[in-house]
Amino acid sequence: MLRKWIAAAAIVFAAGAAQAQTQTEITIQYPYPELFTETHKRIAEEFAKIRPDIKIVMRAPYESYEDATQKVLREAVTKQMPDVSFQGLNRVRVLVDKNIPAEMDGYIAAEKDFDKQGFHQAMYDIGTASGKVYALPFAISLPIVYLNMDLVKQAGGDPANLPKTWDELIKLAAKIKALGPDINGITYAWDITGNWLWQAPVFARGGTMLNADETKVAFDGPEGKFAIKTLARLVTEGGMPNLDQPSMRATFAAGKTGIHITSTSDLNKTTQMIGGKFELKTHIFPDVVSPAGRLPAGGNVVMILAKDKAKRDAAWEVVKFWTGPRGAAIMAETTGYMPPNKIANDVYLKDFYVKNPNNFTAVSQLPLLTKWYAFPGDNGLKITDVIKDHLNTIVSGARAKEPEAVLVDMAADVQKLLPSTSAQAR
Repeated sequence: MLRKWIAAAAIVFAAGAAQAQTQTEITIQYPYPELFTETHKRIAEEFAKIRPDIKIVMRAPYESYEDATQKVLREAVTKQMPDVSFQGLNRVRVLVDKNIPAEMDGYIAAEKDFDKQGFHQAMYDIGTASGKVYALPFAISLPIVYLNMDLVKQAGGDPANLPKTWDELIKLAAKIKALGPDINGITYAWDITGNWLWQAPVFARGGTMLNADETKVAFDGPEGKFAIKTLARLVTEGGMPNLDQPSMRATFAAGKTGIHITSTSDLNKTTQMIGGKFELKTHIFPDVVSPAGRLPAGGNVVMILAKDKAKRDAAWEVVKFWTGPRGAAIMAETTGYMPPNKIANDVYLKDFYVKNPNNFTAVSQLPLLTKWYAFPGDNGLKITDVIKDHLNTIVSGARAKEPEAVLVDMAADVQKLLPSTSAQAR
């Protein structure tokens, strides 16, 4: 009997050892641990149940989208990149220009009935560059308005007729600020990575960042003037304080701010921080004009950086699961982001949105979605810093009374950093 038990144990051990030997290890790295660590942990646990042959190893998270891109650019030189990397939607262009991510077209073409798993052309478009797919979207966000309904009601706001324009929002913000010296009327997360909330009001009015051939600044037109004057009005009329994003979130969650405008990605964290202290309601982004108005999609995509074919094949299975129905549903349930996967939204999350209407606000804006713009050339990342510095002069109050002059200076500085027409043609 003992011999039989030992023999059986040996077989089990041998089978386990063989499985361990055949496991392919895939390293993953993602940004914003405060938003995504629990998400990736849960998805990895589900993935392990169906693909025990692929071992997921999580690297220490990137701090931000900028950090993610800069690290990959450096690691591409030292050949230390992760196999799979999650990058900001507006960073696809930078990495593709350096020939870093793997093309996914062959993998997509080889999949049977891929559309029945919720994958569709709009998903591919987000990660497409030069006609080829280099990334699939994982988490999508859009800008929305967060409202402390207790303060809104105290200021005389109508819960059944919430503001749909900047004029109405700023007017309400001024009334909320008048409630007390320790109350803020409004905050606007203008410094979100990649100038996201600078692009939003410009795109919402039908504007663009550059002209069609990307040789000249276009955000200095009527749409940009509206956007930058609105930012200044938040300071001069709405009394917006000069806070960084974490402080804006904390102040709003503490019940000291009436209106906060930021990404839907903040919804889960903000709701937890509020903890029922007041009624939170989300609302649509203001003044999106029809028919040309759009809103930039924020969030991140997943790329395959592995060079070895076996690693790439395994990485594709990882990418497919993370962006598929189950992975996308877990992402939506653990963050405020929206899944780009159709099956996740229509099947897995149908009841979720009924129970969590605040999460549905951004979903209702999906028809307005457009690409988060990335500036061309080697100065693309530097341009976003230049724009941020100029916007800061308004929010800090230093130039809040001369927004159009700031726009002129900002446009001139960005123009100097754009690649020339001849350089682009090469």
